[in-house]
Amino acid sequence: MKTISEEYRKLQQELHENPNYGIASTHFAPIVSEIIKVFKINSLTDYGAGKKRLFESLEKLNNTPKEYFPYDPAFPEYGEPKEADLVCCIDVLEHIEPDLVDNVIKELSLITKNIGFYTVHMGPAGKVLSDGRNAHLIQEPTSWWLEKFIKYFDIIRLMEHQMMGNGFWLVVKPKKNTN
Repeated sequence: MKTISEEYRKLQQELHENPNYGIASTHFAPIVSEIIKVFKINSLTDYGAGKKRLFESLEKLNNTPKEYFPYDPAFPEYGEPKEADLVCCIDVLEHIEPDLVDNVIKELSLITKNIGFYTVHMGPAGKVLSDGRNAHLIQEPTSWWLEKFIKYFDIIRLMEHQMMGNGFWLVVKPKKNTN
């Protein structure tokens, strides 16, 4: 299942050369830490891990799962996405190519064993791709996203926020037999 084009993967690699790109997970780490505690999480896949700042932040909070699996197509050395108790996808989905976002959400459902924590920023990004497009390729309201998520997930919690702009986060459980 295709989740990123080769051209776009290269654009993402360029963006990741900026040390200030990919910092959103640090803001959400306290929420992830609480999810780890509440749901007794042993394994975590960080989907769109970038520079693995979520893991660094969880270390500072003294709350890392036994197993941490980073995944990011801009960092091929991380390998393929792995199934985990908790799958986090923080400030990633709005960066996905619009024609591939359904594939990415389906892939998230396939690797999420128990709980998913996903965040979406709904407005323009402060960064621009080298081809001139805004880094947030998808700028849609919560309702648009929920239509996509409810195909594969039961929503446990939805919270709108103003961290780094207008957005929302979800805690979800995968539906059974949605493949």
